[in-house]
Amino acid sequence: MIVRRRWTAAATTAILISAALSHPGSAAAAPAPAATPITLAATETALVRVQLRDQAQLDRLVATGADLANRPRARDGRILADLVLTGAQLADLTAQGATATQIVQRAGDGSRHFADSVRAAQARTAAGLRAPGTGQRTTAAVGVDTLAVQQAYWWTTGGQTFLQAQVATTATDDPDVEITVSWRTADGTTGSFPLYRFEDSGEYQYHYNLPQPMPSRPVQLTATSSLGGVSRAVTPALWPNATPPPLPAGYQKDFIDAYLTPVDIQARIKRLARQYRDLVDVIDLPNKTQGYRRNAVAYLGDPAVSAVVVESVRFGDQGMNGVQVRAVDPGRPNRPLTVGYRDRVLTVTLATDAAGKTVSTTDDVAAAINARQANRFRATVEDGSTGLPMPVAGPARLDDGLQGTEVPAKPWTVQALRLGVHRDGSRVGVLAYSQEHAREWATPLVTLEFAERMLANARTDPATRQLLEQVDIFVIPTVNPDGANYSFNDYNFQRKNLVNHCTGPARDPRYRTSWGVDVNRNYTVGSYFDGYVGASANCLSGSYAGTAELSEAESGNVIALAKAHPNIKFAMNVHSYGGYFMWPPGAYRADGRITLPRPSIDESTLFLNSARRIVGAIAQERGTVTWPSQTGPVADVLYSAAGNSADQLYYELGIFAWDFEVGNDRWNPATGEWEGVGFQPPFDEAHGESQEYAGGLVELVRVARDHAAEAATG
Repeated sequence: MIVRRRWTAAATTAILISAALSHPGSAAAAPAPAATPITLAATETALVRVQLRDQAQLDRLVATGADLANRPRARDGRILADLVLTGAQLADLTAQGATATQIVQRAGDGSRHFADSVRAAQARTAAGLRAPGTGQRTTAAVGVDTLAVQQAYWWTTGGQTFLQAQVATTATDDPDVEITVSWRTADGTTGSFPLYRFEDSGEYQYHYNLPQPMPSRPVQLTATSSLGGVSRAVTPALWPNATPPPLPAGYQKDFIDAYLTPVDIQARIKRLARQYRDLVDVIDLPNKTQGYRRNAVAYLGDPAVSAVVVESVRFGDQGMNGVQVRAVDPGRPNRPLTVGYRDRVLTVTLATDAAGKTVSTTDDVAAAINARQANRFRATVEDGSTGLPMPVAGPARLDDGLQGTEVPAKPWTVQALRLGVHRDGSRVGVLAYSQEHAREWATPLVTLEFAERMLANARTDPATRQLLEQVDIFVIPTVNPDGANYSFNDYNFQRKNLVNHCTGPARDPRYRTSWGVDVNRNYTVGSYFDGYVGASANCLSGSYAGTAELSEAESGNVIALAKAHPNIKFAMNVHSYGGYFMWPPGAYRADGRITLPRPSIDESTLFLNSARRIVGAIAQERGTVTWPSQTGPVADVLYSAAGNSADQLYYELGIFAWDFEVGNDRWNPATGEWEGVGFQPPFDEAHGESQEYAGGLVELVRVARDHAAEAATG
């Protein structure tokens, strides 16, 4: 029996707190940040990489619901976190000792990059790891503690060689243990770098650092600790040490030439179905989404002084945009509070006393509207206006606030492409799905580039044709079209869908960019509702889990597709950004950091070996390498993500389910720093991501084919 229990708000933030990277004395030891201070206008919003003062500052950010884009990282003793911040919030952090190191993306950048991508496309047209089985766990007890080298990998990208190491000490309860890695290259060059302690959910995991630049291939690595522990010398292994088959002459790719809105994606799906009738089915998924719609709303009064929020029960596009609301003085003494609606005007006539003075409060007015016009309107007292006198006000015009005039407002039918020669369930199935999170604009570019490659090359490349003979492919380019439409047209940092489950003061329009459900926290396995960490009951949180498991149409569609096609045995959920390659378990309970059950040894081996193949395929495009420290189970390499889709696909439906986080950090040799690319990078970067990760999806299809062939032969 599953015992369901609700966690406190503090417990739901544990996931982000657990992502903190700390090192004793790091605040004092950190090098001075570079030159020109980075600032924002007070009301400007941006995605900012921030060097935090210390662990306590990160904990406070998490407790107040900060929008952390990915797991904070250690760099030379500093805690670096990517945060969506306003200028006022950044100024406050700076005053508390934090320092902005990079503006990853400004609020207006998404629209500019989208427009740039469209112009570029028009011009072009006109012109014509941490996982079991690595075999690298080497220990030696020399001193008080024992050290285990969990990872030691090297690779070359962009002409630069990098080394990454991960080492664990047996002195797990000592926060002051310092570990240093010493290395040697084949020509005898030596050097060293420090590792930093990583704790998760209050429990020590290991010491690590970001990939370090090397003069050439390292051939030996040794770790030492401040307690006297010394590891055995190990030889760093090549990562990922896997290469896909070469592309044949004439192989067709590069089908992506602009960012794509849900409307664009819908048109492309239709075009592919028409162009490749023998290889494509279009599946209308069963649950229509809300659509690009919101309730119409207005402030009755001045929110800076005293106001009531009046909202239509129906959506704005259903005849409620433009309705007016007003509060009037009857001009006579001893009049009762009344509410009437006529000719698209809601009139609140305020109560008066014997002297003819209005005496209605904001609470009185909200209650009267709810009691007498409940079929048309709902009203709440504006946050901060409770019990205040209601002023004569209006008329104010109700409006849904949506800016996307070219976006259809009706409920949306999410569509999937089904690709293959035999689309009857007789072949092993692979599911690729993207844009669960609205602001991740590059992700549908990956899945659509993948789909087009498979279809276009099926007619000219025998190897691709054979894959489509052997594998049944399903692609959902945009799981969350409503949120995506809102991200493109209204607020580019929108993460969630558009369904507003908030009640009371949280429905105040000032919170409009925080409404919605995190689709990838709304699934049933390892969910918030079962006590797992990494989602929230707060409707304004970026990781809001919804009112119940699978409460949202978007999450229901993914599971409905998988259940309707039991031949699907492999799946890839495409997210951005940060450069991760992950698999279950993706969630744990905070008490004792108890994860969902670990895969068996055989399954873990399949996950890791397949990851090496796919990471190798990604690297073929432009040399991008997903770090070994960011390759592994979600709960180990990223954070606990309660109620995510990969866990449900794996544990409930028996599907080998992975997650991409496309958009790897780029090495800046001038600064010696890894720099983030953001959710909506300039299109050249997004285009590069589409090309390399589409290659990764093609390799996933080969993995599925090979696994099915092995299973068939016993």
